[in-house]
Amino acid sequence: MALVTSKGAPYARVMGLGAAVPSRVVDNAEMCTYIDSSDEWIQQRTGIVERRWVSEGETVESLSLDAARQAIAHAGLTPSDIDAVIISTISHLVQTPSLAAIVAAKIGCTDAAAFDIAAACAGFCYGLAQAESLVRSGAATHVVVIGAETLSKLTDHHDRSTAFLFADAAGAAVVGPSETSAMSPVVWGSDGHQADVIQMTRTWSEAVDEGKPSQVAMAGQQVFRWATGFIADATSRILEASGLAPDELDLFVPHQANNRITDAMLRHLKLPETVTVARSIKKYGNTSAASIPLALVELIESGEAKSGDTCLMIGFGAGLVYAGQVITVP
Repeated sequence: MALVTSKGAPYARVMGLGAAVPSRVVDNAEMCTYIDSSDEWIQQRTGIVERRWVSEGETVESLSLDAARQAIAHAGLTPSDIDAVIISTISHLVQTPSLAAIVAAKIGCTDAAAFDIAAACAGFCYGLAQAESLVRSGAATHVVVIGAETLSKLTDHHDRSTAFLFADAAGAAVVGPSETSAMSPVVWGSDGHQADVIQMTRTWSEAVDEGKPSQVAMAGQQVFRWATGFIADATSRILEASGLAPDELDLFVPHQANNRITDAMLRHLKLPETVTVARSIKKYGNTSAASIPLALVELIESGEAKSGDTCLMIGFGAGLVYAGQVITVP
């Protein structure tokens, strides 16, 4: 007697997108009241002009809910159509229950599978890869993937190496079945030998015992070298895996970590000038797992991206981890 196996769609696609940002705008002038810096220096080093931080009543949960509801509506679905929710976050500050389970219930995704992942700034692309596999295997039909962070809660606002970088936001996508190819194979990996390059300063138990917060610390120069070398090469491998030539791309949406890193990637890829490049870091800073969907939504809302465009994405960050794929814009 043979076991019955699941069978899903021939392909998967991104059906809808959504994004949410907090109401509080923190510009470089305000940032320089916390650290010894200048607007000129911050813009020159990163491209950031302002960022968003949560204020009273805004949380990683509320941002996730807003982004997910937008994505479901954009996909033309209702919450009852969703049978799995995946959230990438390091800002849900309890081990259990998962943020995904809470969000799924509050959205109204009845009996949906729900789990969190911790893949830092690569988390959205990690989630997309898992969602595609769930849809194509038949384990799920429609999956909501959310990247959500409130890094302002995990950053030392007086640390000159990180304070001006990190910000808060959520971005979401609905992945569902497709009769034609609309997502390329994921290219992903990790290098735990460099785990100390971006890490939390204390475990939660140490934070309680010492009475000091656990915050994000980063060796910026090491991250920059890794991103402009290894990650630039990985981006080429994503394009190769997609089967597309550079001139067949419409959009390039890298993780919004630093404009200088994006520039280095562009030099390595040699993309034609016809490719639109996301630069949402200027308005929103580094929002980690939220940065790629947030940047893509901004391009759609501005008219710089349209349905049917091909979009190369790559996320990279603490772990060190990376992931990316090419999708067709819904």
